Amino acid sequence: MRKKNSFKNMVASIISNVVTIVIGLVAQNIFINILGEEYLGLNGLFNNIIAMLSIAELGLGSAIIYNLYKPIATNDIEKIKSLMIYYKKSYRIVALVIFVIGLLIIPILPFFIENISIKININLIYILFLLDSVCSYLLSYKRSILYANQKNYIINIIHIGYTFILNIVQIIILFETKNYYLYLITKIILRILENVVISFIANKKYPYIKDKKYNKLDKKIEKDINTKVRSLFFHKIGSFAVLGSDNLIISKMLGVVTVGLYSNYYMIINAVQTIFGQIISSVTASVGNLLATEKEDKCYDVFKKIRFLNFYVSTFSSVSVLVIMDSFIKIWIGNKFILPKIVLFTLVFNLYQKLMRNTYSSFKEAAGIFYEDRFIPIIEAVVNIISSIILCHYFGLAGVFMGTIISGLVLWCFSYPKYVYKKLFKKTYLSYTKETVGYIILFVLISIITYSVSNIFNFSNNYICLLNNILICLIVPNLLIITIFRKTDNFKYFINILKRKY
Repeated sequence: MRKKNSFKNMVASIISNVVTIVIGLVAQNIFINILGEEYLGLNGLFNNIIAMLSIAELGLGSAIIYNLYKPIATNDIEKIKSLMIYYKKSYRIVALVIFVIGLLIIPILPFFIENISIKININLIYILFLLDSVCSYLLSYKRSILYANQKNYIINIIHIGYTFILNIVQIIILFETKNYYLYLITKIILRILENVVISFIANKKYPYIKDKKYNKLDKKIEKDINTKVRSLFFHKIGSFAVLGSDNLIISKMLGVVTVGLYSNYYMIINAVQTIFGQIISSVTASVGNLLATEKEDKCYDVFKKIRFLNFYVSTFSSVSVLVIMDSFIKIWIGNKFILPKIVLFTLVFNLYQKLMRNTYSSFKEAAGIFYEDRFIPIIEAVVNIISSIILCHYFGLAGVFMGTIISGLVLWCFSYPKYVYKKLFKKTYLSYTKETVGYIILFVLISIITYSVSNIFNFSNNYICLLNNILICLIVPNLLIITIFRKTDNFKYFINILKRKY
């Protein structure tokens, strides 16, 4: 059942994100042509500020979902009901806290927004972004029971419909009115409708969660949740500083227009990261079930297989971005939006290391390892901000992402080997180092070879150039990975799965 649910979750996630990307690319092109680069920059900046506010959620969702795995596995309905009510009340408080803190930020917005020529009420635009975030927490707690039951695919199917309708309506609004306020209000309304639909389905599949009679949550479980939430507070702060502060630094040091230029690359890279990352993260719920029911050796064997799949996915997707990005940008929005090669190289390596985190993060989160390394994200965040600001002075936009890569070493050199490799599987640091460094070396070599092959061919026609680069990415990295790993147990395992499927 775990394999079946993981496969369904993975397929639904990929389809959902492909639809989101295709529609999003069209919508972004129309957005730039109608409203311009400064509006695009504001979009990116406000999205980062809202990401910062999500710290107030404190990882409550992850803590609740972790505690749902066991009662779901044992069909303990009373405990499930107690957890869901606790989650519901907590998320209402979270929504209120985010709204209040969000309002308090308004006076400092001018610090990050300077020298813009568009005439628009910045505070009102920001409040609309804030309301969208607050509304995302209303009824969203019911997603947790679908997720913990390995039913992510249901959420993804609904999200496809939400994305399609949202972008179509927003495109019509841009063409007919060019009204940015109405553009944002539409998103708020449809966000609420999406959560209502998910809530309805959760109620129908698990009707007992509507039961008004429930036991108060066990003090031991509540204490465990509170401990994890306090620990996840540091993880949330660290995650924002590492993954969400880039646009703030870019806006302050390089200007809001540069935020707009980078946001085009970010949109594509984030889409790739989301699609291919879902292949791994879609098995997280199954990992939680695995860790709750299987022995250590079995868990490690599954870990190795998922990590190999993670490497394959990370390498293929990162190399594809490296080779295809510029030729795609030229066709999508034009030559003037191309960023320097050093920025692209840095973004690609950053993408690889982010994607390779997925296996470790899935096992760490599913095992409930939050408290032990609670200070690591703070260290990572401090290293990221300081190194990004310093390197930005020397390398410009590329320096911001160099800082992010450097900060990632805190996880790779300490957190993952200590709290996943050693704690969960009782393996040595030496074996971790050999395997991790080995994967990095292979990624670099495959990237160099594929990029070099793509540079052999020069076409004046942008469409032919893009098609050529796509074909090279489909052939070269896959051929190299298959050649290197074809005799390994991990590779044979996934080949056998494919043979059984087809």
